[in-house]
Amino acid sequence: MAAALVIRPVVATDFPQWAPLWAGYNTFYKRTLPDAVTQVAWKRFLDPNEPMHALVAEENGQLLGLVHYLFHRFTSMVEDNCYLADIFTNQAARGKGIGKKLIEAVYDKAREAGSSRVYWQTHETNAVAQVLYNNVAERSGFIVYRKLF
Repeated sequence: MAAALVIRPVVATDFPQWAPLWAGYNTFYKRTLPDAVTQVAWKRFLDPNEPMHALVAEENGQLLGLVHYLFHRFTSMVEDNCYLADIFTNQAARGKGIGKKLIEAVYDKAREAGSSRVYWQTHETNAVAQVLYNNVAERSGFIVYRKLF
């Protein structure tokens, strides 16, 4: 009998399975990160004093997906906001509802933390993910600007 899918926080021993998922996410967005950036992010996820968190989807001992989120202050609200920074499932796991479960797990964590909002962004060309996102949230209508240094 197959084990049920479990969404849970990462633990230190997850790194060997988390790292390929993280690499897949970065490849999808056509970016290459120095290993030092990955190592710092990983250490932050494991530090209970950090506002950054990581959950994984696990089935039969295999990590199938990840979601990263963080809490931050906002000028127009008293409670912290929850920003869903990254979400990714491996190719074999797609279309099985795992992405939705990861998002819903972040919703639960945000509610537990007293946040009244979870938000995220995706690239305008990520049409497949937008099908899911349109079913679990509403588009804000805001356009993102950035300046890189």
